[in-house]
This record gives sequence, C-alpha cells and structure tokens, in this order.
Amino acid sequence: MDAMEKYADLLIRVGLNLQKGQTLVLASPLECAAFARLLQVKAYQAGAREVVMRWIDEQTDCQRFLMADEAVFDEFPDWSRQFFNGYAEQGAAFLSIAAEDPELLKDVDPKRISRQAKVRSAALGVYRGRLMSNKNVWCVASLPVPAWARKVFPELSESQAMAALWQAIFKAVRVDQPDPVKAWQEHQLALDKQVNYLNGRQFKALRYRNSLGTDLTVNLPDHHIWIGGGDKSPAGYMFVANMPTEEVFTLPRADGVNGRVVSSLPLNYNGKLVERFWFEFKDGQVVDYSAARGKETLTELLGTDPGARRLGEVALVPYDSPISNQRILFYNTLFDENASCHFALGKAYPTCLAGGEDLSADQLQAAGVNDSLIHIDFMVGTADLRIVGLAADGRETELFIGGNFNPGLF
Repeated sequence: MDAMEKYADLLIRVGLNLQKGQTLVLASPLECAAFARLLQVKAYQAGAREVVMRWIDEQTDCQRFLMADEAVFDEFPDWSRQFFNGYAEQGAAFLSIAAEDPELLKDVDPKRISRQAKVRSAALGVYRGRLMSNKNVWCVASLPVPAWARKVFPELSESQAMAALWQAIFKAVRVDQPDPVKAWQEHQLALDKQVNYLNGRQFKALRYRNSLGTDLTVNLPDHHIWIGGGDKSPAGYMFVANMPTEEVFTLPRADGVNGRVVSSLPLNYNGKLVERFWFEFKDGQVVDYSAARGKETLTELLGTDPGARRLGEVALVPYDSPISNQRILFYNTLFDENASCHFALGKAYPTCLAGGEDLSADQLQAAGVNDSLIHIDFMVGTADLRIVGLAADGRETELFIGGNFNPGLF
C-alpha cells in the first residue's frame, strides 16, 4: 500500500471511523479529484451506503465574489440548505478536504465574504449545531494544490513544491510511519494523558505570557471538559474531527477573558491573509484590535454578530510537535493551529461543558458558553510561551514552560 492509499485508508478508518450502512458526504476541490475518488472507493469498501460527492471550484467562487450582483451575498439557496441540514439530520458522516490558494481572494471586498459567510452560517444552523455537538461524525483533512504549494515553498518549482508539501502533510498525519493506524492509536494515548490531567485539575483560569506581548487571563467555566484527538459519536465509537491534530481544547467563559493576545502566525480567513494582529479583551469582549495587514478583514469578522468578539475555544499545543518541528508556515489553519497554542473567536463547542450537547441555547448562555455564527481559530503559541493554571483557591501551576507542557506534570 503506497502513501496515498495509506492516507485515504487512515481518513476513512480513523478520521471518520465510517460505519457499515452509513452515508458519507465528501467535499473536495476539483484539483483533488483523483484522491477524492480514492476516498470514495475506500468508503464503499468500509461499507458505506452511499458516497455523495460535493465538488468545489475555488476559481469559480472567486469570480462570483468579484463579479456577481451585490444582492446575492445576502442570500443562501434553499436547495443547499436542505442538502447540508438534511444529510446531517439523516446521520451522515462528513469528510471535507481543505485545500486552497491562501491568497486567491486577496482582491475581493471582505464585506462580500463576511456577508456570505454570515448568511451561510445562519442557514446551516442545524448542520453546524450537529457537527459542533458531535451528533454527526466529521473530519477535515487536506491535500496539496499548486497555488498553496507555491505559497508554502516559493523557492521551489511547482512540481518540487507539490512534492515537498505532500511529504510535509504525510509527516504531519503520521502516514510516513510503517503503520499509520497504530501510530494514531499511540498518539491518542499521549493526548489522553494530557486530557485526563487537565480534567482532573479543573483550573479556574489560565494566564498566558510571552515576548510578543501576550498577557492574557482566560477564565474557564465550572464543569468544563478538555478534549483531545478523537471524540465519541452518538453510537459510542471514536472519530477524529481534524487530521492532523495535536491539540487538547476546551471552552472559556464568554465573559471571562481579560488582557492582550498577540498572534504568532498569520490567519487565513476565507482566502484573505491577516498578519501580525492583536486583540485587547475586557470582560470577555474584544475592545481594541489592529493588524499589520488585513485589519479590514478583522473588522468584518468581528462584526459578524456579538459573539464574534468573544472567545469560543482555548487550545493547548506543544511547540515541540511533528508539525511545528517541520518549521513550515502552512498558511492553512488546519496545520498551523496544530503547530501552536491557539484560541478561536466565536462559537464554543457545547461538548466542552458537562452535558452541554443536550442544553438549550439559553442554558448554554447561562453557563457562560459563547455562541456565534463563526468559529475562527488564530495562533498564539511561541517557543517562550508560559501558561500558568490558576486553581479556585489561588494556587498556581506551571502548565506550559518554554512553549511546551511542563514535563513534570504527567
């Protein structure tokens, strides 16, 4: 079995853990069609009832953003709403290949992108809610495409860049190892140790500091839950929503974030790059912000709705990991967030609160869980990041030292 086939096998068997008789909705860029068809075969071999292909053409999408009538960005077609929400309600599995040109939309008005994202999120509330509550299994993975490869490796020819990016991805997802499935099982055990420690401690808050200027305190709600690697489907079997993943994550109190956080890597938001940016928080809300590049994109993002100005995720990622050790800036959140401690603006995962997946929107809000139409990860981890865990009685624990988990903890 070659590396490509191992990768496809890993996504179906471990990422989705696809079950016999289950429908798979597979989203893929046209440029990744050959691999998508391989995934289709692997899914049928695993017993899929049907594989529904959803093809994406980012060049066509770009022209739409540039040239379509202004009114269309406040509309969302009913057939598309029925497609996503309907398959979600039927219990389908969702596999998405995230591969795009990081700068394709650089000339597009960010207001058009923001308006389209907002109306899409509102229309797909059932789909988004079910995935974020793990009521459907889902997985996001990635493949090289030429424009992305050239951005990551500008010094190489296109063919060399594509080969280099393939190798970087294979290493990040452990396909470079003799038995990738076994390697993921061992990786999950390591993440479990981190999760068990953090859930056992139930820190009241985390305090972040580094030389970039981050000085932030993040309060955590009572009965928060840390999650890492795989999670359980409604039927009780495990799946891995992100491949690769190196993070353990939970949710903050929506009103409990104070101080300044400075980005450590660029943010690629819907094809627009935002670089060297920072946020100032007071009582959970962004009260000031700036960026060396892309501030207008941040303005649109933060203006999506009230919850877009608050954090919905706290994620811990060792600086010493298979992704960050490659010393590659991927310009792709799936990889860059797993090379760095990060936060997310917007909606929190209800599964990170005990019983949260079964609570109403009002009950979640009362418990301090943020809600929004967006969930946007941004990276803050550095080689000198220090994180202190604060207990309810005020005792402090050195959680991260020099960008990594304190080795004396577990």
